[in-house]
Amino acid sequence: MTSRALILSGSGRYADPWHPFPATTARIRDILAAAGHDVDVTEDVDAGMAALEGVDLLVVNAGDPWREGPRAAPAASIASFAAALDRGIGVLAHHCATASLRDYPQWAGAIGAVWVPESSFHPPFGRMRVDVDAGLGETFEVDDERYCALQATGAREVVAWHAGDDAGSGREPAAWRRTVGRSRIAVDVLGHDARSYDAAGHAALVTALAEWAAARG
Repeated sequence: MTSRALILSGSGRYADPWHPFPATTARIRDILAAAGHDVDVTEDVDAGMAALEGVDLLVVNAGDPWREGPRAAPAASIASFAAALDRGIGVLAHHCATASLRDYPQWAGAIGAVWVPESSFHPPFGRMRVDVDAGLGETFEVDDERYCALQATGAREVVAWHAGDDAGSGREPAAWRRTVGRSRIAVDVLGHDARSYDAAGHAALVTALAEWAAARG
């Protein structure tokens, strides 16, 4: 069954100096297309949020719009996302999407955990091991960032883990999924740059999360 996927790729106020969104979006697009999704991409994040009618899978690969202070998103975009959650939509949030869409009141609660400035952190970029629950893939190694101390905003089913920080504070979620009303939400905190998607295990995890979120698996 084909599903329509829309990737919101960070640009403008949703871009930052650290994340090469065009490159990572291209890799996500290729993974989803290979799995049979009909994929569109937009770099106008707020316009994309206003055009969710007919979208089965909303994919967010965008950064923090509040790096230079809060700015309101268009009311039509906020209303469109709220309506999509109500009717039932799949959502796949990647990496710093946990710090994105801060203008959207439903976003933080929908995705189940968010990046908190001055509290959340990641050790230096490097090789990391990701343990994946049975049925969603196999343990793999990847060159990436280990997001730590995200603030939980709701119950979630963690399906992949990494080892946590260098101080040995304990393992941290790398991916999870949850249901919000009629909507299925999956979050993958990997994906700092395109090297992350060179790991076959990560590509397999993205595929499995997308299949579940789009209610295809």
